[in-house]
Amino acid sequence: MVVLSQPALDHYSLIKTCNKPTSLFTGIPVVDLSDPEAKSLVVKACEFGFFKVVNRGFPMEFINRLETEALRFFNSPQSEKDRAGPPDPFGYGSKRIGPNGDVGWIEYLLLNTNPDVISYKSLSIFQENPQIFRSAVDDYISAVRKMACDILELVTEGLGIEPRNVLSRLLGDEKSDSCFRLNHYPPCPELQALSGRNLIGFGEHTDPQIISILRSNSTSGLQICLRDGTWVSVPPDPTSFFINVGDSLQVMSNGRFKSVKHRVLADHSKSRVSMIFFGGPPLSEKIVALPPLVGEGEESLYNEFTWCEYKKSAYKSRLGDHRLGLFEKSLQPSTDLVKAPHFSKD
Repeated sequence: MVVLSQPALDHYSLIKTCNKPTSLFTGIPVVDLSDPEAKSLVVKACEFGFFKVVNRGFPMEFINRLETEALRFFNSPQSEKDRAGPPDPFGYGSKRIGPNGDVGWIEYLLLNTNPDVISYKSLSIFQENPQIFRSAVDDYISAVRKMACDILELVTEGLGIEPRNVLSRLLGDEKSDSCFRLNHYPPCPELQALSGRNLIGFGEHTDPQIISILRSNSTSGLQICLRDGTWVSVPPDPTSFFINVGDSLQVMSNGRFKSVKHRVLADHSKSRVSMIFFGGPPLSEKIVALPPLVGEGEESLYNEFTWCEYKKSAYKSRLGDHRLGLFEKSLQPSTDLVKAPHFSKD
């Protein structure tokens, strides 16, 4: 058993821990994008809220090149990385996640996906090898955005909604407020001193955008929360992509699709690298249930809001807060419409 010194223990004191996972969860929906029934499979998977896609036609060289450049950056001296931080919100961050006190065993780069919007912090990131790293990021984002749009068009086709680009156009818009994040969870050999518990790399949360597309290396750590509150571990698959339904898509589907809470645990011996595209709409876009998904005589479950309003609200909250709760309608049936219960005599 490794016994940590007090300074070392203090280093982890602000980061939460949880019980170690017992096994990998095998019930995650898998959608083959080449399947003729992909549109109905995607709709079903969005109802679960988290799923894996295969046969997506994504160039592996884009993945390998970006992961190589990301690791080159994260393995560079801390003084060099710090020149790209602290995040504003774009740039380099370490341990602190957002401005409201959340921390984790993580370092990350958050980038704007609009190539015409380059923050000062981003310039520091690409300073050493601008053509190589910037090119790797741009190529990956271009391909993953197309994948996100393709998936959203399968969703609308599966729901029978016209036009088929009613969702994908929001990500393709030149004012789309999407972002891209590279996460690095360094190995934490001191984990065995934490009484058999795991250190939280990134705390539990849902994604506020429309859709998130995640790809990671072969190190496990990602967990999702099932509807009964059970946390389960996702088997890693570096050759595939995992899709999260975002809060905004939950609202636009009037609650039919679910935004699933997820988190990442640190590993004691292996580093985890993940890359996530967060597909968001333009800031002025109204987030409201799509009319075809609100049945006759039904109401929307959520009050209408713009993406800008929700984004501001989300960034004022803690990671684990129920962010959509502020926008949920309190739907109470009218008293004159409530009928007395009927009891069968059988």
